[in-house]
Amino acid sequence: MPWGFLELKDVYIDKMMEYNGLKIESCERVYAPSEDTLLLAENLNSMPDDYVLEIGTGTGFIALAASLKTKKVVATDINPHAVKCARKNLKINNISNMEVRQGDLFKPVKGEKFDLIIFNTPYLPSSEDEIIGDELDAAWNGGIDGRKVIDVFLDDLKDYLGKKGRIQLVQSSLSDNKKTLEKLENMGFEAEITALERFFFEEIVVISAELK
Repeated sequence: MPWGFLELKDVYIDKMMEYNGLKIESCERVYAPSEDTLLLAENLNSMPDDYVLEIGTGTGFIALAASLKTKKVVATDINPHAVKCARKNLKINNISNMEVRQGDLFKPVKGEKFDLIIFNTPYLPSSEDEIIGDELDAAWNGGIDGRKVIDVFLDDLKDYLGKKGRIQLVQSSLSDNKKTLEKLENMGFEAEITALERFFFEEIVVISAELK
């Protein structure tokens, strides 16, 4: 989430936006679609037969966009307000090939395998005095080095991917993009930065990877 996150979330609360025919309503205590969301949406690498998982779905924006191009999407979020919001947007758009589950990272999909896993990670480096203290923390709080959640996600990733499985994740130069690329390569992926947007203090990137 770029540094404009705290201001942008206020702009979008209780607002409806449209994207490729989808109507997305933002909700209180849920991370609203921002520049990083749009960067990912514009660079989704999905295929018609994909079984897709999106972790940290928020309003459901990315999962809904993926549902238009794929066989089925499972969207998860640790924030109960986000789950409620995504289900609301699912209903607004009358999407039948998507479901929303509550839980942390891979816990809601134990034992399942996916063709594509998507995650707009909580990548902002943060100290204790920067924590807001509500459900929104999970959307942006990456710990001291910005990698608190990213590394846990990567450690469990291969257990939930099918053969030739793919991932796309969003993170920031503040949370060490090179380290993520190197870790993925060491795990048996071909990985690269496939989209990038520059801001004042950071570069937001989409990292795409496929199992070799």
